[in-house]
Amino acid sequence: MKRVVITAVLLVAIAGCWCVGADRVRVALDWTPNTNHTGLLVARDLGFYTEDGIDLRVVEPGPTVALQLVALGQAEFGISSQEYVTMARAQGIPVVSVAALYPHNTSGFASAVDRKIQSPSDFVGKSYGSWGSEMEELMIRTVMELDGADPETVEIIHSGTIDFTTAVRLDVADFYWVFYGWQGVHAELVGIEFDFLPLRELAGVLDYYTPVLIARERLLEDAPELVARFLRGTARGYTSAALDPDAAAEHLLDYAPELDRDLVVASQRWLAEVTERDVSRWGFQETTVWVDFAAWALDNGLIEAAIDPLAAFSNAYLPGDSDSTEEAEEGSSEG
Repeated sequence: MKRVVITAVLLVAIAGCWCVGADRVRVALDWTPNTNHTGLLVARDLGFYTEDGIDLRVVEPGPTVALQLVALGQAEFGISSQEYVTMARAQGIPVVSVAALYPHNTSGFASAVDRKIQSPSDFVGKSYGSWGSEMEELMIRTVMELDGADPETVEIIHSGTIDFTTAVRLDVADFYWVFYGWQGVHAELVGIEFDFLPLRELAGVLDYYTPVLIARERLLEDAPELVARFLRGTARGYTSAALDPDAAAEHLLDYAPELDRDLVVASQRWLAEVTERDVSRWGFQETTVWVDFAAWALDNGLIEAAIDPLAAFSNAYLPGDSDSTEEAEEGSSEG
């Protein structure tokens, strides 16, 4: 279900009045509401943004539209992923990743236990249910070749955005790419027995950042202090959600009551274990992750032109060990 939601400015509880003069900040989500977004809602509901003079507005456009809205200046921030930022910059689109929501990639290949897939070499002769992204066949090729197997033996079945649990029940294919924090947890809840091969354990280069928060270069140049304030509140929101996932789940359920309560609570608890809980470390991105992924993307044809990976991300606006405002005002894509 797609929709556009505009979140009104929070009331300042103590003052009992509207946050007059707050900076409007629009955040474009990458998908319908889920636990990847809870930190934003916690920060909003607990007044972290209000304390920094920010009026948060959430927009739900879809997975690729979010990046486009940010690039066009129609949203100040968006949720995307490292591969989309890399592809966008190769096309001259000036978006920058300013924070990683999680320090490691939580996705991987999943399969029903009866398929007996324990390693990429077991993909031989199997069928893969594809979302239709450019990344999927490249990832399969990479991990199979590292395992000494022939990727040409895999049959690609275009299954669209059907969820993992439904795909297994319908026997669409033998294995799938899933994000464990939502699809894997859901499968567990409904009793699906499956094997999971985390990408981060199959190939170092595939331990890339997803999701990430993005902004366009122009915003970083023109309003670095705003970016720093937004990320300060966001870091507090995500770390708070990790420290108290059950309470955080209620914020998401209040925002999107159509979601399954058991799934939201279980997913929030799972993500709490993989989220950075230290505000001073939250969102940090390693240079090697961007450098290695950019080289892999070029070598494997995901992008046709080389990018400067150091310009594709920045840590300069994160809270860090102290207030990041002065560092951010210097402007940076230093990584």
